[in-house]
Amino acid sequence: MPLTPETRSLLDMAYRVGAPRFHELSPAQARHSFQKLQFAFRPEAPAVASVTEVPIPRGDGSALLARFYRPLASHRDEVLPLLIYLHGGGWCVGDVPSYDVLCRELANGSDCAVLSVDYRLAPEHPFPAAVEDARLAFDWCAGNAGLLGVDAERIALGGDSAGGNLSLVTALDLRQLPTRPVFLMLVYPSTEILSARPSRARYADGYFLDLETLQWFFERYLPEGNTEDWRASPMRAASLAGLPPMLLIAAEFDPLVDDCAAFAQRAVAEGGMVEHHVFEGVVHGFFTLGKLFPESGRAVALAAQALRRALRGD
Repeated sequence: MPLTPETRSLLDMAYRVGAPRFHELSPAQARHSFQKLQFAFRPEAPAVASVTEVPIPRGDGSALLARFYRPLASHRDEVLPLLIYLHGGGWCVGDVPSYDVLCRELANGSDCAVLSVDYRLAPEHPFPAAVEDARLAFDWCAGNAGLLGVDAERIALGGDSAGGNLSLVTALDLRQLPTRPVFLMLVYPSTEILSARPSRARYADGYFLDLETLQWFFERYLPEGNTEDWRASPMRAASLAGLPPMLLIAAEFDPLVDDCAAFAQRAVAEGGMVEHHVFEGVVHGFFTLGKLFPESGRAVALAAQALRRALRGD
């Protein structure tokens, strides 16, 4: 399918107006640019029952910050399933405020609580800091389910791009433990750093997530070059057996689209259950830009329905 008109509009803005790409900016500038994009093209924020800032204590006296959403239709004393959401941004950009609207939409659409995690970013905090924060968030939620009013037996992990990567890595790490995620909601996750699949070259330039930008993210997240560590590249894990059922959403014109397909195929071959959807005509990043992309609304609704089925059984 050709690029949608909305995708062409975004690419015109990104390339022909002369806006600098992430790899041409400092990390601070890139973060500001990402925020501007998200705030400009995300939908209006829907009301939810409550939003609470949650500090998750670390052992060193610091705290991992998170934001907790209860869906609009929930009752105050209702014990809810939980989605732990890990935002995208190449492990270097992105934050909880930029994903506020998406988390509200997912909470209301699934009738589940959502915890959005403000994990540490590179290059100030390179690998494996984000991996450690994702695991800490899950362990703390499972251990403090009563405090949050959620069910520790009905926790899902989800995220887009780098956040999808962190969700997969955390799920792989938890496979042998009694309390582990029961579902994965993955949106164009990064599954393998050193991939040579055709889409990496096919969409290397001019499709929003340029190869130079990918390399910029990888070099800052992995300054020691440990690209084959399965905690950075879950496709390199010795086995994918034991992962929970997953929804995997991909974009057609994305350098990661072939990596996502390969991961889905391998997970199924090793006994997993994968619902894999490729949204045609769109690029990496479309999921959160609902004011621009009609496909965003459809993808968010698909994700919310999958969460509802997996966590609520309806």
